[in-house]
Amino acid sequence: MEPSVFLAVIAAAAMHAGWNAVLKIRLDPFLAVVLINAACGVIALPAALYFGLPEPHVWPWILASVLIHLVYYLTLSGAYRRADMGLVYPLARGSAPLLTTILSVTLVGEAVDAQGFLGVALLALGILTIAWRRAGLAAIDRTALRLALMCGLSITAYTLVDGLGARAASSPHLYSAWLFVADSVVITLFGLAWKGPRALAPTLSFIGPGLAGGAMSLAAYSISIWAMTKAPIGLVAAVRESSVLFGAVIAVVVLHEPLRRERILAAVLIVAGLALIKLH
Repeated sequence: MEPSVFLAVIAAAAMHAGWNAVLKIRLDPFLAVVLINAACGVIALPAALYFGLPEPHVWPWILASVLIHLVYYLTLSGAYRRADMGLVYPLARGSAPLLTTILSVTLVGEAVDAQGFLGVALLALGILTIAWRRAGLAAIDRTALRLALMCGLSITAYTLVDGLGARAASSPHLYSAWLFVADSVVITLFGLAWKGPRALAPTLSFIGPGLAGGAMSLAAYSISIWAMTKAPIGLVAAVRESSVLFGAVIAVVVLHEPLRRERILAAVLIVAGLALIKLH
């Protein structure tokens, strides 16, 4: 992977950890998702108008991604209601990179050698290690566990769809802009239909955090979509999931959570995996 692409995705991973921290605001998890997505749409709209409409053959990719993202947000917010974010998030993100790499090789025909696969495997193992607690997975509500794993599958699906969609478009930036606009419209309308306007009213008190989270979310995933036009989709997806490591650092340094042994082991595994992917 080219150094510029690698460093850009690392920066995207840091921003991804940042916008997920915004989900900790005192809102129902799904309402926080609606707020952040609405902010993404508002921020992305000027760029979408500047680039113009996507080509007709690109719209199916965008619409497929929007539907998969809806599944992602529903499973993620549902899991957050039933289990701690520190357990759910690594399980969802850690289960995706290896599967994405395997599918990108078998279905898309991308070239990833043994070193690349080993790097992805080490990174995924490191992410899953962060989810470990002394109580183990037995401490997680079974419904939350199923939702987290379903969330991981949806991450794999939308990553592949967006990587291929961006390659099919005339510009990855055009694709990203319209994806965020379409995503925000669908998620907001779904939230209104499901929760009702009154239920969404509390989001108005969190416009500032919502805009900050939306800006980070848009920048992080736009970079990742661009990177997937420059490097194998599976490797970009794996590096992007190093956001879990940034989240662990935030938990220790900012939130003053204890530096447990499993976090140190996870950091070593993730850094080793990133090094192998960088050298691929």
